[in-house]
Amino acid sequence: MCATIMATKFPDAPKIGMVSLGCPKNLVDSERILTKLRSDGYQMSPDYAGADVVLVNTCGFLDSAKEESLEAIGEAMAENGRVIVTGCMGDEADVIRAKFPQVLAVTGAHQYEQVVNAVHDASPPIPNAFVDLVPEGGLKLTPRHYSYLKISEGCNHRCSFCIIPSIRGDLVSRRIDAVLREAEKLVQAGTKELLVISQDTSAYGVDTRHEPRLWKGREVRAHMTDMARELGQLRTADGVAPWVRLHYVYPYPHVDQVIPLMADGLLTPYLDIPFQHAAPSVLKAMKRPANEAKVLDRIHKWRAICPDITIRSTFVVGFPGETEADFQYLLDWLDEAQLDRVGAFRFEPVEGAPANALPGAVPEEVKEERYQRIMAKTAAISAAKLQAKIGRTLPVILDEVGEPDEEDGSIGATARSQADAPEIDGSVFLRDVGEGRKAGDIFDVVIEDADEHDLYGVPVQD
Repeated sequence: MCATIMATKFPDAPKIGMVSLGCPKNLVDSERILTKLRSDGYQMSPDYAGADVVLVNTCGFLDSAKEESLEAIGEAMAENGRVIVTGCMGDEADVIRAKFPQVLAVTGAHQYEQVVNAVHDASPPIPNAFVDLVPEGGLKLTPRHYSYLKISEGCNHRCSFCIIPSIRGDLVSRRIDAVLREAEKLVQAGTKELLVISQDTSAYGVDTRHEPRLWKGREVRAHMTDMARELGQLRTADGVAPWVRLHYVYPYPHVDQVIPLMADGLLTPYLDIPFQHAAPSVLKAMKRPANEAKVLDRIHKWRAICPDITIRSTFVVGFPGETEADFQYLLDWLDEAQLDRVGAFRFEPVEGAPANALPGAVPEEVKEERYQRIMAKTAAISAAKLQAKIGRTLPVILDEVGEPDEEDGSIGATARSQADAPEIDGSVFLRDVGEGRKAGDIFDVVIEDADEHDLYGVPVQD
């Protein structure tokens, strides 16, 4: 006699949709929230229709970012109707609720517990002890081969155009052993590129007086240089050193100490330094260090130590009080600095920023004209630098592999060099990559051509 075995059908878990806006720091917050919800038994929905609740992680740094956030909330409300808002704009709950009174909850930046509790209230989890819900390393919103590593929250600077400290508070550094443990797990789980982020990476550990912790049997300080040195020791399962890229680095004196680490191959030769301007009077009005001449000298020294170093930065044009002479000073400074990657922004008043009260507002048409000029200047510098790479052999990391060509079967791919951070810099477009390549592979290519922002090449034959 055969026994009848009845299959147990578990109830469907509630599904969460996520819209993540703003900077990589927000993206890391979104990943942490989703990882916690996944561990609580929730499933993820790739679209509005399948979601029981939609989370919108907002950006509130600029008025244009706030408008984008409100548009995203409006779209989520229209497409789904069950929406929880979190992130930087969460501090303006009255604005959000005035426009969208039916949102289920509003929480502020990095308020992980509050947003998870709001999801629990809106759509309670269904316990299921038999299913492993969280992959090693947590849930990611980036491709598997690169990961953002957030080392701190908040900022101690009081730049006149910025409201980040009022949103995220003063600097709070993570323990160095926690940072290194997370980095090690990410690399073990398949990460080939670590992107170190914070509001001020150079200030890491200042709030804890660089408190040391035991790591691998020795004491390591909570300090940018010590952290960078340790990250450079990590290896993937097959013994390859991952790329380690530093973002949001203020040019404090100790930044000089990481350049030899780049020259020695422990760090990716790349520095993201938000200079914001060069004219002393504008830097003073911004409440930023006005030492542009010393910075130029240091840039020259960095390149002498590590000739392949890439320096990326961002600049604000049309800041209150910026004269034509100030702007020309910036253009001349860029001619001297020869920065590799540059982004520019037209100044926008942000509610709560002291810069709004400064005299000398720059007309919008002047901002636009200056923006076009700085972009033309930096594009020309970039084009010349990339042209100089034609004929060189460079390592790249593969981001995406195309389909074989219907006629000849050749396969193209999109990759990045060490000079290119994902999403913000250029790409290396490859031909004839052959079969078997996959995202995250690191290999050498010969550069055949270049334009203002991107390179074109072919893999070196094995």
